[in-house]
Amino acid sequence: MELTPDIGREEPLLRAHQLYRFFHVGDDETFALRGVSLEIRAGELVAVTGPSGSGKSTLLSCVAGLEEPDGGHVTLGGERITRRPEATRALLRARWIGLLLQWGNLLDHLTVLQNIQAAQALASSASRNEPKELAEWVGLENRLNARPSSLSGGEAARAGLAVALANDPPILLADEPTGEIDRGTEGIVLDLLRARAADGKAVLVVTHSQRVAKSANRLVRLRDGRIHS
Repeated sequence: MELTPDIGREEPLLRAHQLYRFFHVGDDETFALRGVSLEIRAGELVAVTGPSGSGKSTLLSCVAGLEEPDGGHVTLGGERITRRPEATRALLRARWIGLLLQWGNLLDHLTVLQNIQAAQALASSASRNEPKELAEWVGLENRLNARPSSLSGGEAARAGLAVALANDPPILLADEPTGEIDRGTEGIVLDLLRARAADGKAVLVVTHSQRVAKSANRLVRLRDGRIHS
């Protein structure tokens, strides 16, 4: 795969500083994040673990600029994404981030190849991977013309990863990438995530999988919206 230019390892590619996020349910106020700070450098695979409701998915959404934190800020490659107009956040996401969701990475009416091409067209990024090479990298070179409904769970997970990497982003954010697949396929996806970090990219994975957590360069534990050692 084509790689983006090397980005200095000294400066974090992703920095989240003192993130707070709260929600109102009736008269009650629930804190999802309570002053979470996190840095990820090029070449790192970082896993975020914690019980359900600990703030993992909220952290990922704030880092990706999909949600605005109520306090603190996020920078991508030194550029602030927090409290910027939505159009600006979208451009920064397209430039810096590949987002792998547990569901929703694939459009049902498009083939695997068309999903990758659609992601590239939407981002309009100068840096991109050749779709067929990318499909080969995730082991789907023989499934380019398949639609999501005909893919197995493992194939869908790998196709979603290919879409997330369509524009060769410096940062990959993955939400439970192995949550709905068997152990064998989990190993394949994990190898792909590690290879991404080895290529000099930053990878942040939200996971319940102990196997993924143990394979990370660094582990971040969240509980009640706070990082615990």
